Amino acid sequence: MEKKSPASGNKFAERVGFELLRCAPKKILSSLFLITFLIIGFLSLAFTFNLTGEQKVSKDEHVRKAAVAGGFYPGDKATLEEYVDALLRQADPPVISEPIRAIMVPHAGYIYSGPIAAYAYKELEGRDFKTVVLISNSHTDWFDGISVYKEGSFETPLGLVEIDKELTQKLLSADPKILERPGAHEREHALEVQLPFLQRVLKNFKIVPIVFGSDSPELTQILAEALKKNMSDKSLIVASTDMSHYPPYEDATAADHETLQAINTGQAKALDAMLKQLAAEGVPNAQTFLCGVSAVRTVLLLAQTLGPTTPILLKYENSGDSPAGDKRRVVGYGAVAFVAKQNTTPPAPPPDAEEKTSSADENGMTSEEKEELLKIARSTVEGYVQTGKIPEFSPTSTALKQPLGAFVTLKESGQLRGCIGRFDPSGPLYLIVQQMAISAASQDPRFSPVSPDELGKLEYEISVLSPLRKIATADEIELGKHGVQVSKDSHHGVFLPQVATETGWDKTRFLSELCTQKAGLAADCWKDPSVNLQVFTADVFSEEKKQR
Repeated sequence: MEKKSPASGNKFAERVGFELLRCAPKKILSSLFLITFLIIGFLSLAFTFNLTGEQKVSKDEHVRKAAVAGGFYPGDKATLEEYVDALLRQADPPVISEPIRAIMVPHAGYIYSGPIAAYAYKELEGRDFKTVVLISNSHTDWFDGISVYKEGSFETPLGLVEIDKELTQKLLSADPKILERPGAHEREHALEVQLPFLQRVLKNFKIVPIVFGSDSPELTQILAEALKKNMSDKSLIVASTDMSHYPPYEDATAADHETLQAINTGQAKALDAMLKQLAAEGVPNAQTFLCGVSAVRTVLLLAQTLGPTTPILLKYENSGDSPAGDKRRVVGYGAVAFVAKQNTTPPAPPPDAEEKTSSADENGMTSEEKEELLKIARSTVEGYVQTGKIPEFSPTSTALKQPLGAFVTLKESGQLRGCIGRFDPSGPLYLIVQQMAISAASQDPRFSPVSPDELGKLEYEISVLSPLRKIATADEIELGKHGVQVSKDSHHGVFLPQVATETGWDKTRFLSELCTQKAGLAADCWKDPSVNLQVFTADVFSEEKKQR
C-alpha cells in the first residue's frame, strides 16, 4: 500500500481554498488566505500524526517498500488479512508447548507454499517474541558477504514493521563480512513474504532482515557467532527457504525427505553432506535442493551453541500438491520448528498409576507405549510407500518424546527386509522411529525399496538403544545383552544384540562377521587396538505375528 505524503494528502484542501478565493469579494481575501493556510497546516499535521498521535515515518527515514505485494500475496489489506487468517485456520500442526527457537518456512507465492508456511506460523500464536531475525539467501543480488538491513522499516499492505536497529548495529560491527547493502533487499521476496504471517500472529515485534550474497560454511559460521551473543528467549530466527527446485513430483518428494532427515539430525555437516550427495545423484531437472541453505545452516550452528534443540517436521508438500501446480516440474516446501529440549525425566506418577509404573521398562516405556510406537512405524512406512508423504503424529506420552536412538527392522516371511538405525538422540524417540522406518523401507543398500504389494507382509521390530560405551577389549562383550559397533576411519559396522541370539554364533564368529559383513574390514579387526570398539544395550520389541 503506497503511503501518501502530506502534500498529496492536502489536494482536497488546496482546491477548496482556490474556489473560495475565486468567488470571494476582495474585502475578505485576507481572511480567506488565513483560513486556507490554517486548514492546510492542520491537515498536514493530521496526515503526519494520523489524527491519533501515532507518528508516521517521514520520507527521510528508511522504508523498504513492498516489492511483491499483489504478486506473491494479495496486495490490499483486507484481502491479505482474510487470506492469511484462512491459511492459519486450516493449518493443523502438532501441539508444541516447549519454547521455539527457530522455524524453517518456504517463501513461494502463497497459492503454492502458504498452506505449508501456516503450519509453522500457527505454532507462534500466543508466543511473545520481541525480535524476529529473518534470514535467507539472495535471489536478486550476488556478493561475497552478508547484508543486514540497518534501520527503518519494512512495509506490507498490513503496515510498517520496524527494524531492530540496536541489534543490526551490533551485527554490522561484529565482522567485516557482515555489511550494509540495502540494494540486496530492494527486490528480494524471500523475507518479505514472511511478514504478513508475522503481522497476524505476533504483536509488538521488530525484525532484523538478513540475506546472504553467496553460500559458504565460513559465512554461516560468521553470522552464527555474531547472533549467538545477542539472542534471548524473546528472539526467534526464521530461516526462509524452498526445497528442491523443478524435478518431477516423485523425485522432488524423495529428495526433499532426504534433506529433511538431514536437517532433523541437527547437524550442519549432515545437511551439507546430504545436499552434496543429492547433487551427485543427477536428479532430473533439479537445479537446487535448498535455496536458503545458508539460513538453515545458521540455525543448525546456533542450535549447537545456544543449547540443544529438537527439529520437528510440521508439514511437507510441494507445488504439485497445489491445485495450481504441475507435477512434472515442482518446487518443494517444508515447515520445521526447532524446539528447545526440555528435561525428559517423567514426573512422579499419581498413586493410582502404580500398576502402570510397575510395568514400565528401564526407558520408562509401558507395553501400551511400545505398541503405539510399533503402530507409528507401520503407519509411517505404509503412508510413505503409498503416497510419498510422512504421516504426522502427536503422541502425548512423555516416554515417546525422550531423546533416544533406535533401529527399525523390517522382516518378510521371517527374513530380513531392511534395518536402519541411529544412535544419536537428535530428536524425540517417535520421530527417530519414523525416520528409521522410512530408511529401512527405502534406503537399506542391501535391498530394493519396499513396494506397495509387500506392505501387508511386513513385520516390524524396534530396538530402542542405550548410548554407545567404549570398551578396551572384546572381553567386556556379553553376547545376547550387548550390541556392538566397530569403527575405523570411514569404516564402521553395527550388530544389534539379538543378532547373536538369532544366529547362535559364538563371540569370535559374531565379531568376525561384524568386521567383514558390516564394516568391510579384516575378520580379526576387533583385535586391532586402533579399531574403536563400542557396546550398547537395546530394548527390543516387535509386533505379534498376525495373519494380515
